[in-house]
Amino acid sequence: MTAAAPSIRIIPTTESHIPGLHAALDEVARERRYLAFLAAPPLMATREFSRALAGGAGVQMIAVTEDDRVVGWCDIVRVPMDGFDHTGRLGMGLLGPYRGQGIGRRLAEAAIAAAREAGMTRIELEVLASNQNAIRLYEKLGFVHEGVKRRARHLDGAWDDNVLMAMVAT
Repeated sequence: MTAAAPSIRIIPTTESHIPGLHAALDEVARERRYLAFLAAPPLMATREFSRALAGGAGVQMIAVTEDDRVVGWCDIVRVPMDGFDHTGRLGMGLLGPYRGQGIGRRLAEAAIAAAREAGMTRIELEVLASNQNAIRLYEKLGFVHEGVKRRARHLDGAWDDNVLMAMVAT
């Protein structure tokens, strides 16, 4: 199944979307290629995380189909320490059939705009070096490379580095 990108809406997460967000998170995690975890946390933890973001701990946008199915997300979590609270940490994912259509870019742009409105002037992320498509997207969005955590992940007999990237508002 290939989705048409224009039919995808990018919206803030609502309470009714949390079960679908949880399902999408679990599906991407179980691919064992893109996320740090291999399965979604319990639904209640996902619910608490999304509620915390809505309450000011950060921002979260989701991609939904015309029938309201969640197919992706992008969240930016504010660092909760004095002197660092201008910083947010970005995480995102998109279901396989929806990749390569510009939806991830739209998600990230919407979340970054919301984070800027919330006063975050630095947005940082870590991405597995093997995820070259994501790295290219982040570069196009204006993220720069800040470093590499060598051999940061060892999974299924393979090593992978974590690439550290950030963007700073000028």
